[in-house]
Amino acid sequence: MWRFAIPVVLFAVLAVFLFRGLSLNPGYIPSPLVGRPAPEFSLPDLQDPTKQVGSRDFAGRVAILNVWATWCPPCRQEHPFLVELSRTSGVPIFGLNWNDDRDAALEWLETLGNPYVATAYDPQGDVAVDWGVYGAPETFLIGPDGTVLHKHTSALTPEIWRRDFVPKIAEACGGSPCPSAGGE
Repeated sequence: MWRFAIPVVLFAVLAVFLFRGLSLNPGYIPSPLVGRPAPEFSLPDLQDPTKQVGSRDFAGRVAILNVWATWCPPCRQEHPFLVELSRTSGVPIFGLNWNDDRDAALEWLETLGNPYVATAYDPQGDVAVDWGVYGAPETFLIGPDGTVLHKHTSALTPEIWRRDFVPKIAEACGGSPCPSAGGE
């Protein structure tokens, strides 16, 4: 009897793990930063290196930090949506240009449009390490108190924006004035 019961029990355990695995989102990678203060940084502005862009620029408002690079195909995929979002959502989008060539990044923004209020230039990836970035694009939602509210890994789409970002923005804004965040 045990000869037949052991394979059946092992199969049942494997089936439970397989079923659980199929129900998970493979693109979701939890971030230890969610719910914690955003890492502080200050880097030269991509377009004007005499200026600094940093975490203090997020203070007092809901903001987006988008990590991007010209060598990143999904960044090119999401870029038109970011341009549209910058025009319609009212949420300021800050860029973190990561491990990139400055001239190539400037040409990218000139050619494809610039959705960013400002872009921090991080050629060595030092700030990206502090933010736990391991690939581009990654997008962080930051609350008015400087807390990281959400992290999205991979290209941002209208569906992801509506599903994951808009409710968190509405919650973060509470009764205070808030950007429209509709994005459409």
